[in-house]
Amino acid sequence: MRRAVQAIIVSGTLLSAAACGTAAGPTPGVPAGTASAPAAAAPAAKTSCEALGQAYSKNMAPFAQALTDMVAARKKAGGDQGYPQVKESLTAFATGIRTATADSTDPRLKTDGNQTADRLQERAADEATFRKIKTTKDVNTMLGPTLKEWLSPVERHCS
Repeated sequence: MRRAVQAIIVSGTLLSAAACGTAAGPTPGVPAGTASAPAAAAPAAKTSCEALGQAYSKNMAPFAQALTDMVAARKKAGGDQGYPQVKESLTAFATGIRTATADSTDPRLKTDGNQTADRLQERAADEATFRKIKTTKDVNTMLGPTLKEWLSPVERHCS
């Protein structure tokens, strides 16, 4: 179980960091040899993407661990143990995303950062979402497709 979580964390972190600012090739619709505005904005976007990668790296492991611990506590003691830690770690994740995009010079990235942070905070406050997580498979789904959906507004800027 822990290996699966660690693999998800490492691969997500590496992919996020590797994708930041690496788009190559000419800008669509701009003739070759013509200077384009996105090229000038690329350093700012790269900085924001690096900040997002750091927020992801810093907050993903605690969130994954909180989910794993919650499932283990439920199996051991029954009930809804562990939700406060999950809520705290997801709220910290939201704060990290908001902070990483707050100083962006790209207004869309800034807006999408706020939207993503708001989404994470809403999910963190929704205890019913986390009551459904009872197995390792549920944790993997939360850390995979579900979290990817929640982070999608900012991920599109850095892929």
